Amino acid sequence: MARSLALGWTLALAIGADAMAAPAAAAAQANAAVPGVGARTPFQIRCEDSISKTVSVLSAQQNGYSIDNHLSYRSLTVMKGSARGNSVVLGITRTESKVKIGLSGPILQDPVSGYECVAPQIKVSLYYVPVVIYVGREFEPGTCMYQEVLNHELRHLQAYMGHLPKVELVVREALAKRFEAKPLYAPAGTAMSALEHEIDSGWLPFIKAEMQKVEADQALIDTPEEYARLSKVCNGEVQDMVLRGRRIK
Repeated sequence: MARSLALGWTLALAIGADAMAAPAAAAAQANAAVPGVGARTPFQIRCEDSISKTVSVLSAQQNGYSIDNHLSYRSLTVMKGSARGNSVVLGITRTESKVKIGLSGPILQDPVSGYECVAPQIKVSLYYVPVVIYVGREFEPGTCMYQEVLNHELRHLQAYMGHLPKVELVVREALAKRFEAKPLYAPAGTAMSALEHEIDSGWLPFIKAEMQKVEADQALIDTPEEYARLSKVCNGEVQDMVLRGRRIK
């Protein structure tokens, strides 16, 4: 069983004039029907001492980036879609983040109580598909303005890559706290479906929310001051070649 989640962000350089509540709730539901209170039952002893331990494995992977210089700034402005007024887009950093969760694990059943236990084997993978940095074709590689636009977009790239380890740490700690290397109990025939429900309703939204927090870092890059600086660098090349009297954003 595997689950995947695709998230996408379009981050443009436009030049012109407690998240854990859902996993916790799902966890409480999944463990609500543990047989026995206080001393361990024979079934619990068998589950906890004989089947393999719960394992949570999380990995984060970075897949590099490429630079695309074949689209005009007009095409990039259309691609951006949300450029306001007469502003134009000179560069865009685009990527898609992926979350894959694989679930398996041995199950023991107890005919006497009608329960079963499972030791979840959970594998979470976080990664970005290769990032594409677009720089308007009006700016040829090696020129002053090309390098300025590229440097700005590389800051967005670094924000993505720097955020991934943060998400990895948060999710790793949450998984460890949730499962604590102990089996989960449920009525016979329902343990895996309960775990799948927990992943779909709790863990995927939680991880998605953590991944989306990178947008706050991206916003710190695209400031009015940065736009104003870029509109004036390289002897005003942007105004002379592209804006032609357009509004400065």
